[in-house]
Amino acid sequence: MPEEIEEKELYDYQERDLQKIFDHIENCPDNYNLLYQLPTGGGKTVVFSEIVRRYIEKTGKKVLVLTHRIELCKQTSKMLKGFGVRNKIINSKVKELSDDNNYMCFVAMVETLNNRLNEEKLSVDNIGLTIIDEAHYNSFTKLFKYVEDSFVLGVTATPLSSNIKLPMNKNYDKLIVGDSIPSLIEKGFLAKANMYTYDVGLSQLQVGINGDYTVKSSEDLYTNMSMQSKLMQAYEERCKGEKTLIFNNGINTSWYVYQTFKEAGYDVKHLDNTHSKKERSAILKWFNEKPDAILTSVSILTTGFDEPTVKNIILNRATKSLTLYFQMIGRGSRKLKNKDTFNVIDLGNNLARFGPWDANVDWQLIFKNPDYFLDNMISDEEIESQFRYTMPEEVRELFKNTEDISFDIKKRYNETVNNGEKSKLVLEESVEQHAQMCVENSEDVFDARILSRELKEDIQDRISQYSRCIINNTKNYRDWLFEDYNRKLRSKINELFR
Repeated sequence: MPEEIEEKELYDYQERDLQKIFDHIENCPDNYNLLYQLPTGGGKTVVFSEIVRRYIEKTGKKVLVLTHRIELCKQTSKMLKGFGVRNKIINSKVKELSDDNNYMCFVAMVETLNNRLNEEKLSVDNIGLTIIDEAHYNSFTKLFKYVEDSFVLGVTATPLSSNIKLPMNKNYDKLIVGDSIPSLIEKGFLAKANMYTYDVGLSQLQVGINGDYTVKSSEDLYTNMSMQSKLMQAYEERCKGEKTLIFNNGINTSWYVYQTFKEAGYDVKHLDNTHSKKERSAILKWFNEKPDAILTSVSILTTGFDEPTVKNIILNRATKSLTLYFQMIGRGSRKLKNKDTFNVIDLGNNLARFGPWDANVDWQLIFKNPDYFLDNMISDEEIESQFRYTMPEEVRELFKNTEDISFDIKKRYNETVNNGEKSKLVLEESVEQHAQMCVENSEDVFDARILSRELKEDIQDRISQYSRCIINNTKNYRDWLFEDYNRKLRSKINELFR
C-alpha cells in the first residue's frame, strides 16, 4: 500500500517568502545563487520542501538538497515525503546512482556526495535546483563547481559564514530576509525568552584560528569549582524542576557538569558525539519523556535536534559565533499549548556580546559587511569593565556589624589623580576598609583573618576596576596585585587588633 501523505499547509509569512523566492527562480539566470534567512523554529524546511514540490511540478527538472549531517538528511527526506515529494537519500551505502530516473529529488550529505562526484560514480548535470540547508557552513563551497549551472538556494537562520575568510556574499548574489524573531513571537509562532545573565571573567580564554574560543582554554575555566558552583546556583535559582538543556564547549566540561549534578542528587545525563546511535537515541528518548530531565551536552544538539518541551537553555560556555548563539537558544524557542516562554541562562557573557536573542537584527548589513560586524563586536574587556560585584546575602550576613561595605574605586581614583596624589593610595584605602570590616565582625585576629577569605571576589572586583583605571589590565599584573592586596590586608588586620 502506498504511504499516506499528510497534507501540509504554509503559514502566511512562509507563503509570502516562497513567492519572493519563486520570483527569483523564474526571473533570474539558471546559475543564480540566492540566500534565504528565517529564524530557527520559523520552518525553513517546510518552506523549501514546498518549493521543491512546486518546482518539480512546474519545470519537470530535478532537485538536489544538501545537508551537512546524516540526521538532517533523514529529517529533510521525511519532510519532503510529507509534501508528496518522492526522494532518495544519497548516503554511504549508495555507491552508484543507477536508478536516478526513478526520482526527481535527491537528499545528500556534502561529504558523501563530494566523494561520489570525485569518483565519477554519479552526475548532477541534470539538476535544475540545488538547495543548501544550514548554508552558513563552509563545507558546501567545494560543491559549487558541480552545480554551477543550476539555480542555488541556500537557507539559514544566520547568514554569517562559519569561516570569516569565506564570507557568504562571495557565494550568494542576494539575501532574502524572512520574518524576524520578535515578529514570530508576536504572531505566536515562537516562545518568548526570559534571559538571565551571570557575570563571568573570561580573561583566561584564548581565541583559536577559527575565531572562537578554544576548547582547551574553555575547559580550564568551566571545569573549575567556582564555575561549577555558579552553574549549580544558576540552575537552582532559575531552572529547578523543569526540563533543562546545558551547552558546553568540550566533552570534559560536560562530564564535570554531569558529575556535579549527579552528586547533588539530580537526574542528569551526558551526551556527546562519541555516543553510539543507539545510546544517543535512548538518551534523547529519556530526555523527551522526563519532565525535569537535565541533559548536558557539547555542540551536537545545536542543529538537527528538536525537543519542544525544553524549558531552560543554559549556555555554560562563551562563544564568539553569532550563529552558534542563535542555534543554542533556538533549541528552546518551540512553542507549545502550555509553553509561551522559556528561560535562557547565560554563563558566558554572550548576551552582552551579541544582544538579546529576540532583538531585531539587520541581516542585510551583516550579509553585505560581515567584517564590519565582526570588527565591531564588543570585546571581553569592555564587557567585563561593566561588571559590578554584588556581595551575596550569605556573605553580607557575615559582615552585618558594618553599615556600609561599598567602595567606589573609579571615583576615588579620579579624586586622587586630580589631587596630584599617587594612585596606589586608592588600594591602600580599600585595604583599610576591608580590614576594618573584618575586625568589626570578629572576636579576635584569627577569626578576622579567616573572615577575610570571604572577601576574595570583592577584592578581585576592586583590583579589576583599579587596573583598568591605570590602564594595566594584564592577568599577571592583576594576579600580583591580588597577592599583594591580601598580604597587606592580613598585616592591617594584625595592626588593628594590636
